[in-house]
Amino acid sequence: MTERPAWMQPRFDDPAAPPGIDTSAAHPARIWDYWLGGKDNFAADRATGDLILEAMPQMGANARADRAFLGRAVRHLAADAGIRQFLDIGTGIPTADNTHEVAQSAAPDSRVVYVDNDPVVLAHARALLVGDERGRTDYVHADLREPSDVLEQAARTLDFDRPVAVMLLGVLEFITDPGQDAAIVRTLMDALPSGSHLAVSVSTTEVDAAAMEEAARLWNEGGSTPLVLRTADELAALFDGLETVAPGVVPCTEWRPEPGADTTPVAQYCAVGRRP
Repeated sequence: MTERPAWMQPRFDDPAAPPGIDTSAAHPARIWDYWLGGKDNFAADRATGDLILEAMPQMGANARADRAFLGRAVRHLAADAGIRQFLDIGTGIPTADNTHEVAQSAAPDSRVVYVDNDPVVLAHARALLVGDERGRTDYVHADLREPSDVLEQAARTLDFDRPVAVMLLGVLEFITDPGQDAAIVRTLMDALPSGSHLAVSVSTTEVDAAAMEEAARLWNEGGSTPLVLRTADELAALFDGLETVAPGVVPCTEWRPEPGADTTPVAQYCAVGRRP
């Protein structure tokens, strides 16, 4: 078995489960939380997470690279692109440097709406609502597969006459029906004005292909939500009609890295695009 760092070792101090949460089956948000070194996960999540780590030891690096991409993308959108509204769908369990924290550190008046259909995330939603009083944060319990409902609820906080950045990080791989991911993206972006942006990250088969395919198989056997990995071309196709921001579709470590950062490719592709 691959040796894991101390922050990934099994624990026996499981958090108290919120009412109605089934901790006997692995859950995507909690597995991801485990790989990020979080504390909001349970034995079933760690067991599945460990099996996947055996097949793909770099999965923890993938998760951390995805999270770091979120920070750099939001910082670029708020500080450089002038975006003041963010719609973060599939946000996952709150951790350090959430979208509103990064956006409001650059632009305190930023408005952020988080969306997730995971009851685990709902139980932690209050942590997502503590932001700069000059801006606004909100949480919507809704399903990405119903983008019109997402937009309707988000409109309570966001002004769709002004540009919005849609964040779809590590969530579209759970859309397994062919073409449904593109239809969801079109519905979301068609509702937004010129100057709006789209940021996406997805797990891919094109880096460490054999290990990632085995990791995906183990996830689909042990996780509660099946996933499908994407290629760079499939990710690029989601930006049809948008202007892709340089450097285009790349591993998360290669998207505008900080000076001196490790840019070793990870099996997590990302891209940002602008609606003309």
